[in-house]
Amino acid sequence: MAEIEVLGGGIFGLSVAYAVARRGAKVRLVDCRRIGTGASGGLTGALSPHTPDNWNDKKQFQFESLIAGADYWQEVERLSGLPSGYMQTGRLVPVNNARELDLANERVASAAEHWRGKADWQVVRADHFPGWGPQSTTGYLVHDTLTARIDPRRAIACLAAAIRASGGEIIEGGTARGADQTVICTGYEGLLDLSREFGCEVGKGVKGQSLLLQHDARDMPQIFSDGVFLIPHQDGTLAIGSTSENEWVDPASTDDKLEILYQKAMQVMPSLKSANLLCRWAGVRPRGQKRAPILGRHPSRPGVFIANGGFKIGFGVAIGVGEAMADLVVDGKNQIPKAFSVEANLT
Repeated sequence: MAEIEVLGGGIFGLSVAYAVARRGAKVRLVDCRRIGTGASGGLTGALSPHTPDNWNDKKQFQFESLIAGADYWQEVERLSGLPSGYMQTGRLVPVNNARELDLANERVASAAEHWRGKADWQVVRADHFPGWGPQSTTGYLVHDTLTARIDPRRAIACLAAAIRASGGEIIEGGTARGADQTVICTGYEGLLDLSREFGCEVGKGVKGQSLLLQHDARDMPQIFSDGVFLIPHQDGTLAIGSTSENEWVDPASTDDKLEILYQKAMQVMPSLKSANLLCRWAGVRPRGQKRAPILGRHPSRPGVFIANGGFKIGFGVAIGVGEAMADLVVDGKNQIPKAFSVEANLT
């Protein structure tokens, strides 16, 4: 069995290393800093689907990854002995005009067709969740039951421990040692390196800021309203996220953009105004230039593979990314959607 080295300790690198290790391969994961110090060490953890209409290979890939979440994280928790914070809690989105209401109702049938009874897209009255949920000018909300949540920091630690329990090696604060095959999962900095290597924009970093409140709504659906995510976590906290900043200087600083986000969240859910603020976070997410993950063989370096560009859906598609990359690296089978391929992202 070939020796495989995975570079980068974010959710893509960990998911690839875990999938490879579970197939019996010898795997070493190396991070130049520490596990989860990049965008994967944030606060939010929203595992949300795209709308179920206009179905395509990308949405199918995401659906399969999301629906596998419960069994996957249960097994990772069993191996590691640690919690991940995973729960399929669903999501509420306000319906604010007649056109949105028509679309929401049309998507009920699309979800029934494509989600195959494993989750629902429902249109419910705004009072369906008393004391919880955003205001809606039509009096209706979309409630999808496919959306899940995870605690990013706990999930990262849980997955790293499961890799070790499966025979994999993890090195923090190190550099590449070389192996028979290498998978590059190095976040936004890796995208910048690839852009320089190929002479075109492969992707870039988009800064995000979020915060965490002490507010126990652990069993309630998450909320997406007015561009703000409210995600209740198992430990009695609630994450608010996140900004999307294409221009920034300090990747780790929080500023008035986060205060604006906080104020919008208070408008969505006024009852949060009395909740204690626990922490603020800022980091840079890797976004492929076509806003899709970039997966596959390096076009000019034999034995080298790329898995990057998770951006806002990284945790949600990570299970599928890990399995698809293990198919390719370990078994030589390419199951990657064309839109996610390295070639598609270089044109």
